[in-house]
Amino acid sequence: MRHILTVSGLLLVALLLYKPFATAQDDDADSEHRPGLEIPLITPGPGWKTCPRCENGAHVADDTKRYNVAGHAFDPHDISGVWGASQRGSLDAEGVFVDQSKVVFTPYGQKLYDATKSDVSDKGLTISNSKDPEMICDPMGYPRNLAYNYGFEFVQTPDRVFQFFEWGHTWRTIWTDGRPLPTDPPVQRYMGYAVGKWEGDEFVIHSNGFDPRSWISQDRKLREYGYPHTADMQLEERYKRVNYGTLQVTLTITDPKIYAKPWTTMGSATLRPGTEIGEYFCVPSESIKFNQRQTAAAAGAKQF
Repeated sequence: MRHILTVSGLLLVALLLYKPFATAQDDDADSEHRPGLEIPLITPGPGWKTCPRCENGAHVADDTKRYNVAGHAFDPHDISGVWGASQRGSLDAEGVFVDQSKVVFTPYGQKLYDATKSDVSDKGLTISNSKDPEMICDPMGYPRNLAYNYGFEFVQTPDRVFQFFEWGHTWRTIWTDGRPLPTDPPVQRYMGYAVGKWEGDEFVIHSNGFDPRSWISQDRKLREYGYPHTADMQLEERYKRVNYGTLQVTLTITDPKIYAKPWTTMGSATLRPGTEIGEYFCVPSESIKFNQRQTAAAAGAKQF
């Protein structure tokens, strides 16, 4: 669990320090301090590849060149492959994934949102929200898995599309055999129920039946709150391969009990041809030890 939080913290720090109007001189100076190809990639052995989150920017650039990603021919109806977050796109951390300016809570939604406020102050970016289900190794669910920056893979078959995630080493099934979504699923699922179809060059997914114990996202800007949802939440996703190496993602969230109106967020994911999905679990025994040593010991924390 310590490693999980360290990675999240580093991502947030990188975002906060990013200067969108940096000069060429700034870039040259920064490049001297960035990890490069001198950092060896760790793989299980010959023939195996590293995981998408295991590459630094230099390795990503090297793979992009080595696999001729730029200008490569592509089929817009083929979204298969391993995808990682854009280096500075809107799917590179949860706090950017949720555009707070678009979120309008209902009174009930505001009450649930306020109730997610952490018992622990996150000074120094070292402690995550104490009420976050992730802290006790509950599944992240969907769409949080999409935005967690650990990479995902689409595998297309004749009657379904599989979307694999490194975090939790889990997947969801998107049925393309023509079945409708269940109108009242008897059991809620962390990954929901999903059906998909092609509309022109966009792969459109509709899903529902989500377990309300998960969060849509954690508020990464302050790391104090979580964005809740009910079992009535519905998602629409649109994936468009705009070129061989870029997958455009548009996600619309509808949950009338929580949000006064549907809201849409957009981002992009980049192809990672030199990688393959690894295994990354939240291990309860490690999580318990971390919470006892760090979170519960912090000022004002409650034991859980």
